[in-house]
Parts: sequence; structure tokens; C-alpha cells
Amino acid sequence: MSTATRVVVLSVALVCGAAAAHAQYPQRHDGFWLGFGLGYGSAGVTCDGCNRASRQDGVTGFVKLGGAPSRNLLIGGAINAWGHSDGNATETMATITASLYLYPRLRSGFFVTGGLGFSNYHINSTPSWDGTGWGFTAGAGYDLRFGRDVSLTPVVNYFWGGVGDVYRGGLTPFTGWRQNVLDVGLGVTFH
Repeated sequence: MSTATRVVVLSVALVCGAAAAHAQYPQRHDGFWLGFGLGYGSAGVTCDGCNRASRQDGVTGFVKLGGAPSRNLLIGGAINAWGHSDGNATETMATITASLYLYPRLRSGFFVTGGLGFSNYHINSTPSWDGTGWGFTAGAGYDLRFGRDVSLTPVVNYFWGGVGDVYRGGLTPFTGWRQNVLDVGLGVTFH
């Protein structure tokens, strides 16, 4: 069974279990909140003068935290990351953003999110490949309450980065570097 299949099967099992407990706990969004999770995503890159490359699959992760100024709006920060290893080196893409989480209906766990911040590209080879620029995120998810202050949170995220120049050993082999990741994940959120 492939890694992607395992992630999907585990996600479905956890969501089904949480859905049974969901009816016992009403949605609440107030005070401090914290969430984290893992998933599976597909990454693509383009740059000035690059040949078109196929998308790469990899593991994704996220961490988010913040506060709730109202019952249907959360404000905070988020880190979304993607990684892929070929055995010789690990390639990573990350975006750190100031983010908003909007719950259109107070009694629903459904939310949409968006954020603006910084993006990073890195390969841990010798010498390493590095680049940093601006980035944004967009996504959606659903908080399935299975405790008074705990939710199982399936998400779909898209993060994009306009990294610009990528450096390797003081040289600039790539310019106009742009990266994007589309991922599906499962997290835990503490409200």
C-alpha cells in the first residue's frame, strides 16, 4: 500500500470516528487556539529559463495558532510545509503567514482560510540550495468536535511562493523561482 493510500485510509477512519462523537459537542470558537497536522501534497515549480518539470509528491505538515476576536473569525499565524526526499537530499518548501480563518455559519465547523507572508525553498545538499520570498496560503477545512475543546480537522490547503532567486554556494542558478503545493491533511485543533 502506497504512502498516499495509507494517509487517505487513516484520514477516512479518523473522520468517521470523529463524526460519531461530533453531535455530542457544539462548535465553539473563542479564546486561544492551536492546531497541527500532517498530510500528503503535490508540489510544482517554475522559474526563468527552466524546463517544465513534473510535479513531485511529498509529505506535508502544518502548525497554526492564534486567537478568536469573534465567534466566527480566528486570527493567527500558520506554517505550512512540504518535503520530499530522494535518498540523497531532502527538498522542502514552506510558507509562514499571518492568517484568517472564517467560519461562515456559527454552528458549523466548516471554515475557509487565507494568509499572506513569506515563502522558503531549501535543498539540504552540499552546498545547499536556498531562496526566500513572499507567499500566500488559501484553504478550507472542517472542525469535527470530539471533545469539549478538541477537534479533528481535515483540511485542503494551497500554498504559493514567489521566491525569486535561488542561491547555491554564492551563485544564483535560478531566477524567477515560483513554487506551489496543493495538499490534503488531517490535524488536531485545540480551542
